[in-house]
Amino acid sequence: METLKCCLSLHGYAVVFTVLAMISKGSPCEAPSSPECFRRGAYENTFKCEWSMNTTESDVTFDFYLNETKIESIKNNTSAEFTMERLIILETVYIWLEAHDGKSSCTSLESFVVLADIVKYEAPQKIMISRVKDNLKLRWKAAENYPALAEVRFRRHGHPNVSWVNTLHSTKTKAGTSEYWDSDTVCPQAETGSSFPNALSSSYNQLLYVLLHRSENNSVSLLSNSAYQVQIRQKSTQARKPLWSNWSPVVDVPAELKEKPDVKMTSEPVNGTLTVTLFWKRMPSATAVTGVTYILNNTQYSRGCPCVKSTQLIKNNKKTFHLPYSAVDVNVSVIANNTAGCSPPAVVHLPAVTAADLKACTATLLNEKLDRKTCLEWYELHNGVPSPENVITLTGGQKKKTRKRKGKVYVTDLKDFVRYLYYEHRCDDGKPRTVEMCLFYKKEDAPLTEPQHFSASDETHCSVNLSWQEIPYEEQRGFLTHYSLCREKISSQDERQECHNISASLIIYRLENLTPATKYTISLAGVTQGGEGPKATITINTLPENTFNVWWSLGLLLLFFLFPTMCAFIFKRIKIRICPPVPTPVIDFNSYPTKNQEMQVRKEEVHQLTLHVLPPEDKTVPEETEGMTVLRGEWDGTDEDMENERGDSRMSGDISDEGPDCADDALRSSRETEMTDLQQLENEFAMLIYRNGLVFDVKTDSS
Repeated sequence: METLKCCLSLHGYAVVFTVLAMISKGSPCEAPSSPECFRRGAYENTFKCEWSMNTTESDVTFDFYLNETKIESIKNNTSAEFTMERLIILETVYIWLEAHDGKSSCTSLESFVVLADIVKYEAPQKIMISRVKDNLKLRWKAAENYPALAEVRFRRHGHPNVSWVNTLHSTKTKAGTSEYWDSDTVCPQAETGSSFPNALSSSYNQLLYVLLHRSENNSVSLLSNSAYQVQIRQKSTQARKPLWSNWSPVVDVPAELKEKPDVKMTSEPVNGTLTVTLFWKRMPSATAVTGVTYILNNTQYSRGCPCVKSTQLIKNNKKTFHLPYSAVDVNVSVIANNTAGCSPPAVVHLPAVTAADLKACTATLLNEKLDRKTCLEWYELHNGVPSPENVITLTGGQKKKTRKRKGKVYVTDLKDFVRYLYYEHRCDDGKPRTVEMCLFYKKEDAPLTEPQHFSASDETHCSVNLSWQEIPYEEQRGFLTHYSLCREKISSQDERQECHNISASLIIYRLENLTPATKYTISLAGVTQGGEGPKATITINTLPENTFNVWWSLGLLLLFFLFPTMCAFIFKRIKIRICPPVPTPVIDFNSYPTKNQEMQVRKEEVHQLTLHVLPPEDKTVPEETEGMTVLRGEWDGTDEDMENERGDSRMSGDISDEGPDCADDALRSSRETEMTDLQQLENEFAMLIYRNGLVFDVKTDSS
């Protein structure tokens, strides 16, 4: 100890003497700063010493001294590195510099240090930022495997005159590069490599959290919709004498992408190619401080060739691409991406494009050599629906293998007796195109089960309705070519079973030509190229034939013909009663004289009536009436003329001797008798009246 004190005192005198000598000489040399020596970590073997000096000279030499020993001369540099073996690191030493500037020289002040205690980290480099859930997260490469103390300062972006706001934070470490991103970060930046460089080769990553809305001391407020500038420096929490690192470069922090892009889509399938166009609005300017790119990702996109899925980066806000037809819905997502993170994905759905009526494949390229522009896909069907998880893909250049979501799948792993939806794609001028869609079986066999829910309904004496449900796809084990429908009488020993084929597309069938009042056994089985499957069997009883229905049908038929005839007859009778027919007049034109071939109209003439006395009982009234018979068509005149004529004939005879009174009485008596006889004749004969060329048939009433 005494020796050390003596050395220190002697050294002090030497320094004072040197300074006084320099002052006395009036040297213009400006002394450099005291050297600052440190190592980058507690287990580093190399020490770095740094200093500064204001000089205009271009040729300056610095002599580095450890105690009284000159370690090294450094020319035109303000830093130097020394290995541990050249220094005394566990004891207190003094270090100083002597600068030589041309003909002058000057000496720095001495620093008394224990070199092993001094640790100074590197300034944080390649700082990665993320803004998620109103938190700003800063990440950088860790210097050591334990937390450090960090000082963060920030200010609003675009405001260089605003003062920095400083905050202190304790960092956290997380081991393993695979855990670099937190589970709440959904941005696929690590996959695309668009925003984050692959610089974290160390197995340790340091994580620093800074709250956006409020810091730990409740004095800082960061707005999530604003952009900032950030700088960081750090120092060790384990060293005895840690030093602050230099400030990191200024990092621009854009605003958080909270809203998903507003994406619009149009699609058009043409000739096996689906042309899709996406366009969306640009993101706000605060989020685009460091630029915004868009991640386009979908399950079916191909760069130039089909079946090759990929993620694509887009710098503008519009994209047109082409897809082959797909058996499943395609989800297309657009994610806005900046250096602070990603927006929520905007997902649009492209429906599956399949043929309306898929047929069985006639030929495939399964056993053919494929070129690089051809791609094959097999989608396994479950209940007739393709499964996106169970898809086998084969592209040109592959060795008969492909991939699925978990593990590898080989084309030879196509299952027997399983139905697939087969797609064949090709690349034509950089556009994928689907050239074939069909149903595929690697190998077929007979169905495992019978048709489901086989039943009968609406039985009659000669027919019955049959219905069933088709065999499930998983149990068909092949393409159904037809159904085999058989019937057999249970009571008959001589009659054989009758079978016939019906279409495989039917689920309802009318079975006819059955025998009435008979018990039948009916069976139904599906048939594929691999054979006939199990039979579904039911028993039915046809109804006895009903003769009443036959007679009822005949009666209705007879009534159908008789009813119109009866109606016509009744209507005719009613018509005759209501509107009797008008008789046709009979005119004998020969009995009338004509003049100049024209018919003369005979007018009615009225003659004078002369009464004559009837002869005394010479003739009876019936005898007179016999002479009064009038033939049809020969009567000319009226009843009055007839009476006048009769009176003339009576009065033309001799007059009785009895006088006028007796004559009147006799005439009255004769007339009454005549009238009585005429009334009796009117009851027996129809009197014909002819007037003005018309003949009327008048029937008198009995009264």
